Amino acid sequence: MRISILLPYKENYSPEYPGAVSLFVSSMVRISKFKKKIKVYGSTNYKKYLTKNYVNISLNKSLFSSQTKQYINNFIKTQNNDVELIEIHNRPNYALQLVKLKKKIVLYFHNDPNTMLGSKTLSEKIRLIDLCTNIIFNSFWSKNQFLMDLPPQYKKSQKLLVIHQSINKKKINLEKKQKLISFVGKLNSAKGYDIFGKTIIKILNKYPDWCANVIGDEPREEFNFDHKNLNMLGFKKHKDVLSNFEKTSIAVVCSRWNEPFGRTSLEASSRGCGVIISNRGGLPETITNGIILKNLNSKSLFIEIEKLIMNQNKLKKLQVDSINNFILDDNFISKKIDHYRVQNLPFKINFNKSKDLTNLKILHVTNFNERHNGRLFYNSGRRINNGFIRLNHSVLELSDRDIVSYSRKLNDLKGSVKLNNKLLDIVSNYLPDLIVFGHADLIDNSTIEFIKKKYPDIKLCQWFLDRMDDEWVKNKDRFIKKIDLMDANFCTTEPKSLKFNNSFVYYMPNCVDQSLEKLRIYNNNYYKSDVFFAMSHGVHRGVLKKGKIDARERLIKKLIDITPNVKFDCYGLNGNQPIWSDDFLNSLSQNKIGLNLSQGKSSNFYSSDRFSQLIGNGLMVMIDEKTKIGSFFQKDEIVTYNNISDLSEKIIKYSYDNKKRKEIAKKGRDKYFKYFNSKEIADFIINKTFSKNKKYYWEKFIY
Repeated sequence: MRISILLPYKENYSPEYPGAVSLFVSSMVRISKFKKKIKVYGSTNYKKYLTKNYVNISLNKSLFSSQTKQYINNFIKTQNNDVELIEIHNRPNYALQLVKLKKKIVLYFHNDPNTMLGSKTLSEKIRLIDLCTNIIFNSFWSKNQFLMDLPPQYKKSQKLLVIHQSINKKKINLEKKQKLISFVGKLNSAKGYDIFGKTIIKILNKYPDWCANVIGDEPREEFNFDHKNLNMLGFKKHKDVLSNFEKTSIAVVCSRWNEPFGRTSLEASSRGCGVIISNRGGLPETITNGIILKNLNSKSLFIEIEKLIMNQNKLKKLQVDSINNFILDDNFISKKIDHYRVQNLPFKINFNKSKDLTNLKILHVTNFNERHNGRLFYNSGRRINNGFIRLNHSVLELSDRDIVSYSRKLNDLKGSVKLNNKLLDIVSNYLPDLIVFGHADLIDNSTIEFIKKKYPDIKLCQWFLDRMDDEWVKNKDRFIKKIDLMDANFCTTEPKSLKFNNSFVYYMPNCVDQSLEKLRIYNNNYYKSDVFFAMSHGVHRGVLKKGKIDARERLIKKLIDITPNVKFDCYGLNGNQPIWSDDFLNSLSQNKIGLNLSQGKSSNFYSSDRFSQLIGNGLMVMIDEKTKIGSFFQKDEIVTYNNISDLSEKIIKYSYDNKKRKEIAKKGRDKYFKYFNSKEIADFIINKTFSKNKKYYWEKFIY
């Protein structure tokens, strides 16, 4: 399956005298991930071509037939069933003729659409929108020209995209810049060369230590400007133009006509010039930092050039900002082009995968809680993410809940449309080896199906921390929704007790991370309280919900009543608000015993991630033996209880036995960090997803 790029007839796709379209196309072809599937078609008399995948369409000279018509007909003969997408550059009338091929067509505009055959009238524009898969404009100015007088439903078409031209940015030593002012382009009045010429003579007379270079020609219009410091260099090859900009301090692009984009100012910016442009067409879109002339005349231009000559700090800052803030580089624009190709092409995208599981590219989609301003920094998603990084993988994070929170609009109330589109953009650009979803409920199955179809080499998995037994059916439904689309699924409850039909479901313990669980509370000698317990009515809520009663509250109240002379430090009940982040750790550090209670009845091997925070920070932890988590430990590493009376007795015992309690706390922490650290859990997720048969400590207790 191939992509065909059709250039305008007579567009010179040669290094000898390339046009702006040829330079753009050749740059994009060289770095596209589809480059092996692309052929560029054109017609030129030159024998050298910009890229190897160029096909020159030969034409017969005839007085009785149109060369353009012959060009189109000969192109049609080259298009077989392998071709899926035809990209037409700057010839809307070609698109109207090639519709007969019944291929997907993308049309690029490099000029004002209102001046071109095939897009001048309202009916022609509507026809183009209907038949083209996408229409690409080289500037927002060009797009707005196309939108003139269109009905509202067409103005909102998702087919209409803006993709600017580009050039690779080069690192420039600004100290080597010369006292040089450059003008590059056709030497005619449309380009404002007459304005530049009059101005530059005055500048060179007043500042004789400055020089000016003029690159370009124009046989149809003649201006004679002469000065000993004015160098008329004529036409130069593109590489020589760029070399000139590397030493140029000030570049001037003062066009009278509305340039749809303006490659000269783009290239000057990429080489760290102080750029002065006119406010015409799409020229302002070619620079990030520069001077835009308010009045296009010789006097105004003279003033702006003189300001830069007189104020070297201003000129230097303009040069630095120009190159540092330059964004329209080839890689960035090529990725935008490849993205729409991914959307339009039916073939699958295959790319080289690591034979082993080192240095993977991992996209981790979960809630990193940016919008909570650090309150929920200590979360399992971040622990798992740290594990991937500690294994030396490249990790790109996508915080799904933050995206939807910031993206809600009337036409996207949940923000999920923006989230799903962003995910597809990231996958297209980053090409991960593995995508890990954590509680990513607003990622649509259709989005995942699209990724699996287009990128069959990418592995997918999901992890889920919440309970999923009969008391929590909705959670189970959330997990099951994506289960068959994943290569592996991970949950913190024993999978066989949940009776999943899918065989690729694995038990995943809550992990600890050395950067988050940093305390060794067993080394403390002073304690404010004996027993620490914390709960909430939802981590994202942050505060207690009025009128809500949690069954754990009743248990804690009863426990306090039957456990005399023991001081409890409890949060999230009796009106005492939950605590978070460092407040949580500070209170934790002033207690002897950590009580781990999860909501509802005990489930096999399930606990909230609160357990890892307690044991990971060096508290002696007590947990219900019915959870079976105690089977991971020896009796001197953790304390289990079988009922509230047993729990009360053990609290009294260990609150007074400092030596034994500290020994248990230390051994429990050491055991947990050895077998349940973030690096080990991340390794487990990766190996199971890639079907590697590696065994882990906890599996012998589960299976």
